[in-house]
Amino acid sequence: MRFAPSDEQRELEAVVRQVLTDRCPPETVRAGAGSAQVASLAESLAGLGVAGLLVAEDDGGLGLDENHLVSVFEQIGYAAAPLPLTATLAVAPAVLASGAPDLLASLVEGSLTVGADPAVTGRVAFGSGADLVLSGGFGGTGRIEVLDVSEATASASPSVDFALDLTEYADARPVAIVDDPQVVRLAWERGVLAASAELIGLSRRMLDLAVEHVRTREQFGVPIGSFQAVKHHLATALLQLEFAAPVVATAGFELAAGVPGRLRSLATAKALASEAAHVVGRAALQCHGAIGYTTEYDLQLFLKRSWALEASWGSSAWHRAALLADLGVGLTGARPAS
Repeated sequence: MRFAPSDEQRELEAVVRQVLTDRCPPETVRAGAGSAQVASLAESLAGLGVAGLLVAEDDGGLGLDENHLVSVFEQIGYAAAPLPLTATLAVAPAVLASGAPDLLASLVEGSLTVGADPAVTGRVAFGSGADLVLSGGFGGTGRIEVLDVSEATASASPSVDFALDLTEYADARPVAIVDDPQVVRLAWERGVLAASAELIGLSRRMLDLAVEHVRTREQFGVPIGSFQAVKHHLATALLQLEFAAPVVATAGFELAAGVPGRLRSLATAKALASEAAHVVGRAALQCHGAIGYTTEYDLQLFLKRSWALEASWGSSAWHRAALLADLGVGLTGARPAS
């Protein structure tokens, strides 16, 4: 059993990383929805064909699996790409293949942008430019409603992450309802996996920013990175990250292979990725000092995105509770009577 990335994964990861490096610097994240920079980023990603990552080859997609999803979304997180990529790349393929197969071609060619609202909050991340919204399916249960929002009334919703582009819609038009339990479960699993991998990428970027800062920022005539307390903060952050990343990769492998116990790995992956992002973000902020809070500095772009993602697709607490329930453990720690 091999969890290391394959050569194909590494090649795809390198191509996506290059596009994001070129097209999604912090200035693009700041530019926000509707800007020429974000439109150029979306066009470049569409040119790579990543929207068809999980779409079958018979439907014009790349026909790849969740292992590749992890590789791609770590790069997306590292750049904090301001697009609804979790919904479009990870969740939409299975839902549209089941409920609206005539839309798959548009998804693959990159002309269809999809948002997601799994918890039916009424708010959609990166929603202002969405054509469709997938509503429902939280926890992999119930049903997912496919809504056409291309002509709906949209209004902005406040968020701690201004680049998140939270949007509320009125008068959305229902297109399809997907209630196949297997499809709903798969869509949820892929959404959770993508969010977990994105958190790993965000954590790496925040840690890199912190390391770069402590190497160049001086106090008492020496870099602050030479101070033992700073080293301890960053070592703890790195430890959390390096424990979480392999678990996310394992969850991707098990989901791709259809391993029966994959839900436990997936819940563990999201919990650990969320907690790693929290620890790394806190350490990065402490190492930066007051400058880390300022909107002019890049750290806050990745920190705020991680806050939003920690709570999305199930928080750490939610996934830990789901894991305990799956193991048959009650709140007291004892197994309930059968």
